[in-house]
Amino acid sequence: MTQTLAEMAVEVLTTADGREKTALAHRHAAAWRASRSGEAPEIPVGQASPPLRPSRPEKPELLDPRDVPRRRPGSLKGQIAILHAVAHIELNAVDLHWDIVARFTDVGFPPGFYDDWVQSADEEAKHFNLVCDCLERLGSHYGALPAHAGMWRAAEDTVDDILGRLAVVPMVLEARGLDVTPGMIEIFRKADLPDVIAALETIYAEEVHHVAYGSKWFHWLCGRDGLDPKPIFHNLVQRYFHASLKPPFNEEKRAEAGLPPDFYWPLAAETPPKG
Repeated sequence: MTQTLAEMAVEVLTTADGREKTALAHRHAAAWRASRSGEAPEIPVGQASPPLRPSRPEKPELLDPRDVPRRRPGSLKGQIAILHAVAHIELNAVDLHWDIVARFTDVGFPPGFYDDWVQSADEEAKHFNLVCDCLERLGSHYGALPAHAGMWRAAEDTVDDILGRLAVVPMVLEARGLDVTPGMIEIFRKADLPDVIAALETIYAEEVHHVAYGSKWFHWLCGRDGLDPKPIFHNLVQRYFHASLKPPFNEEKRAEAGLPPDFYWPLAAETPPKG
């Protein structure tokens, strides 16, 4: 019997090992694309019951964010720690995108919504593996260091609020990636690690699309329901994101992803620069 897309998503969410999870994510994304193109039998979206938290490997140990050791980028040890943190973010992103596929099947989205998030999940799986490959070339691996325990909080907080999920995950957390990734690329350029630079440049280019999908479907929902998107976005971020947004912002890439400055600057920890 053919799995539904929602059942495929739950299968990814309940797979613990990172490499196995991402291999499954790739297979299910390929099956969905083949179905949508008519090259394979139709896969219905269906319905499923995703877990509140995804399955995770025994390692890394998950710590309160305040207890995760600071990363000093000037040493190989610090560079490995940065990459480990990025791998952890990417693995969580795989699950975040499959979770949105499985959890919100009753909202009335058109098939393009699922196309976008399956594509995002597939790319996040690629990103995780690229960073893990870099770690292994440097003599480490994912799970060798402790990691941030709060990565899934946004998903738990927005478990029954699709607008909140779109606002906080792609439009705040992933947009933050657009702000900080150029600086990370410079760290690894100074360290003369071309494989890491190539991996981060791939991530940087593709994360723009993920932020754009968030903005696109947030505006689609607001339009369908007759809501003004900007104040709704501000209210949701203040409700679900437990900090101020931190400049400097990558305004060029945020604009490319459909995030204008009047969405994020009013939520910032400081006022925008003059001019």
